[in-house]
Amino acid sequence: MPRLEDPLDIGGLTVPNRLYRAPLLECAGNGDDAVETLVADLEPAAAAGAGLVCQGATVVRGDGGCAAPGMTRVHDPDFVTGLSALTDAIHAHGGTIAIQLEHGGLRSMETWHAGYRAANPGLQQLAVSRPPWPLRLLDRLGFLSYDTRVLSTGEVYELAADFGRSAAYAVDAGYDVVHLAGANMGIVQQFLSPFYNRRTDEFADGVRFLELVHDEIRERAGNVPLMTKVPAETEAPPFVRARLSAAEAVRICERLAHVGYDALVPVNASVFWDMSIVRGEFPARAWCDEQYRDGYAEAFGGRARAVLVALGNRVESLAYDFEPAWNATLCRQVRERVSVPVLAEGGIRDRREMDRLLGRDCDMVGMARPFYAEPELPARLLNASQETRVVCENCNNCAVPQATGESGVCRTPEVLRRAGELRKVGAYERSSRSEVE
Repeated sequence: MPRLEDPLDIGGLTVPNRLYRAPLLECAGNGDDAVETLVADLEPAAAAGAGLVCQGATVVRGDGGCAAPGMTRVHDPDFVTGLSALTDAIHAHGGTIAIQLEHGGLRSMETWHAGYRAANPGLQQLAVSRPPWPLRLLDRLGFLSYDTRVLSTGEVYELAADFGRSAAYAVDAGYDVVHLAGANMGIVQQFLSPFYNRRTDEFADGVRFLELVHDEIRERAGNVPLMTKVPAETEAPPFVRARLSAAEAVRICERLAHVGYDALVPVNASVFWDMSIVRGEFPARAWCDEQYRDGYAEAFGGRARAVLVALGNRVESLAYDFEPAWNATLCRQVRERVSVPVLAEGGIRDRREMDRLLGRDCDMVGMARPFYAEPELPARLLNASQETRVVCENCNNCAVPQATGESGVCRTPEVLRRAGELRKVGAYERSSRSEVE
């Protein structure tokens, strides 16, 4: 059975070990300090020994498409060239780095963020098809706002070309892997999902879009290792009948491996942007913090509506309680059917769990939120005993303020206290066994 410390081949790239930092929202934007912010956020994971560091979702167009405040856009080759400072920093520690490419489609800020809509009244959401009826209902109730542009066949081809162009810019800047944001209700999932996709052209088969993106990336960026998330919409509410089953997600993965995707990240998902993405406790501390209330009001269209969103968040926390390694079974089903590496993330929290997953359910394991509390977490997990566990409590207080544009950081005092104690005793010092030779 493989160990966490063992290398892994992804599309001809040797990743030095099987631990990766999963994509997170860095809130770096595209300003003068964007590259510096990304280096500060991502380099610690590589310095601590992570084999692969995944930069969070970056948007392939210059207007619209951001699912949250502070997302970085990678449509401009001059800006992306500057990201070579980030890739150089990761490589200096012997690590590898992936860039995740995204477009939010119907999940974009021009749908849900009231302040952003007011400041950008001319923006339309790119849509695979007309929004489904539950979303149109939320539009009528004032919680969302739709002015959609359903993509023509030609426009779908142009969107795929944008993914290819951004991938080429990234490869020129030194990125080792291109990672598509194929879940979390972005536009790639919208193509795959029968809840969203009711097209009648060739893209009625949503996998066709991922095939086209693959071809565009190969043509423009060469044989860079390419991977994508693939959703099974198993967490959608019961009233949603048109959804991707786990069996359908496995079949999609088989097709993508045959097309030429070099690695796959299967995830259980919903059809809505809800707590199925993160799971865990209701983030009461974040919702009640006075310093964010004006930001919530701006985002959700007033304090009363922000309170309603918080109540909805509380209900979701009951439906999506934390479950260790919640994607493991789906990953195992995919791994039994494909010959490319399968990456697992979602609720993986300790070394014993990682050792159990590797070789049975997946080929590589990743975490996201725990890095907010422990940026140098890999140093504790690599070459560690099976009892090593992250300090993250899955309280989600790191995530909710991001709706206001705040950075993703741990805000829970007890968690920060434990991380501080570990730092004092040298727990985040990289072991000599894993140092770059």
